[in-house]
Amino acid sequence: MYSPEQENISTTSSTKVPVKYGELIVLGYNGSLPNGDRGRRKSRFALYKRPKANGVKPSTVHVACSPQAAKAISNKDQHSISYTLSRAQTVVVEYTHDSNTDMFQIGRSTESPIDFVVTDTVAGSQSNSDTQSVQSTISRFACRIMCQRTPPYTARIYAAGFDSSKNIFLGEKAAKWKTLDGQMDGLTTNGVLVMHPRNGFMQDSKPGVWREISVCGNVFTLRETRSAQQRGKMVETESQELVDGSLIDLCGATLLWRTAEGLSRTPTLKHLEALRQEINAARPQCPVGFNTLAFPSMRRKDTPDEKQPWVYLQCGHVHGYHNWGNHREEREGREGRLRECPMCRAKGPYVPLWLGCEAGFYVDAAPPTHTFNPCGHVCSEKTAAFWSQIPLPHGTHTFHAACPFCAQQLSGERGFIRLIFQGPLD
Repeated sequence: MYSPEQENISTTSSTKVPVKYGELIVLGYNGSLPNGDRGRRKSRFALYKRPKANGVKPSTVHVACSPQAAKAISNKDQHSISYTLSRAQTVVVEYTHDSNTDMFQIGRSTESPIDFVVTDTVAGSQSNSDTQSVQSTISRFACRIMCQRTPPYTARIYAAGFDSSKNIFLGEKAAKWKTLDGQMDGLTTNGVLVMHPRNGFMQDSKPGVWREISVCGNVFTLRETRSAQQRGKMVETESQELVDGSLIDLCGATLLWRTAEGLSRTPTLKHLEALRQEINAARPQCPVGFNTLAFPSMRRKDTPDEKQPWVYLQCGHVHGYHNWGNHREEREGREGRLRECPMCRAKGPYVPLWLGCEAGFYVDAAPPTHTFNPCGHVCSEKTAAFWSQIPLPHGTHTFHAACPFCAQQLSGERGFIRLIFQGPLD
């Protein structure tokens, strides 16, 4: 986390506590990136009030510019958005300083205008090397979030971010148009999609509808495919204002927005650690080996140890790792293959259990009693139920529910299952 001494954080004079607008958490990571969080590339990014406002707002519109004139305007030390209509005509909208807002930019680029560097999430990947071969579909300057510097600190999202020259260029092929009031607007190549949950981000949350956000922050229904030329219909009744639990999809990574107020109601890592110790203190046993099982510490999240609980995903019975029912043709792989449960004879995948350590994904503070299928990430029942019904964008035109801790597509009837532990025999 940032410390208040850092230059991009403003503190209130009376308390010296930095004003936090909220946090962005990347789906698919269990508390940190596989090789560790470094600098602007991390799994979680906190947005704090800046000492000086750096927001911008549209001002002068230059219509019917030649490309040379457009270039001259863009070269000024001022933010601008260029809309190329044809080889002979470009519309340039100059942006001026806005002392009421702070701007935060997100994208794949590591250039200085990007505050939060995001790369493609590969489902179930254990290291950054797993992601290297994938050609990224995330834009270098994907989107920007403007936060109001005064209460209630409203955060609004816009497609596209300004580059190192303070420009956004929408080329000839980008979807763009003139609005009824004569302003220009457009969409980025793969688009920025947003979904606001109904009833906020809590136990009763229900998924909302995915929409696309334009460069000027207007809301549209989705295009037929991610990069289609034809824009969707404008949805005037909906807003680009982010609410606690809003999901932002950048076509390759999905971010969860949590407000500072929402996070204050979320379980802390300390609370999750206490729940882990509580489960371990009950000394659950393997019904076959009679050995005591224990969830490993939250720092160890990759290789199973000898006390690790394993589960039969068909029925939910929890065991230690053993070879019972491991028929000869199935012995090649340790996990995930069909195995027969010794307790109830149900056949299904047999996988190690891992605690979900990213507290921001929890909708309540209840004990971790359920696991996602097929990855084995454990969390509370309400949290599992919430994520199992959220259709997350996948590729350029499909949606499916996925585990928030590793991004693996969910399977089985509901996508999660209740765990059945056996207590100690004494």
